[in-house]
Amino acid sequence: MKTRIKWVQDVMFIGETGTGHAVVMDGAPDSGGRNLGPRPMEMLLVGLGGCSAFDVVMILKRGREKIIDCVVEIDAERADSDPKVFTQIKMHYIVTGTNLDKSKVERAIKLSTEKYCSASAMLGAMATITHDFEVRVVSNT
Repeated sequence: MKTRIKWVQDVMFIGETGTGHAVVMDGAPDSGGRNLGPRPMEMLLVGLGGCSAFDVVMILKRGREKIIDCVVEIDAERADSDPKVFTQIKMHYIVTGTNLDKSKVERAIKLSTEKYCSASAMLGAMATITHDFEVRVVSNT
């Protein structure tokens, strides 16, 4: 896996992935940025949520659950001094579907966070990561 980060100006950078995608990262105005993109540390949380949501959706689909939506809301705290690592990360999953089995949703989240999600394993080495979830069931009508 490869990526390339190119400085644009001030504290703005473009991250280019090995798969040909790009994202602009920028800082807040008080640090010389123009707020034109997410902060690099926000990108870490986006990666964590995306990695785990991917797992959860795939696990539930393989289990033939009728999932129609999966949202992961993340709230994180960072250390006060440099390096300002994440110290606490709370992940809240909202999984929506038809006749979803709550125990299967819980199992999918557990498998993701404890076995499959590489981002969770890496960030969990430094921060305390907690999880909770809610299942929203919609009718077939």
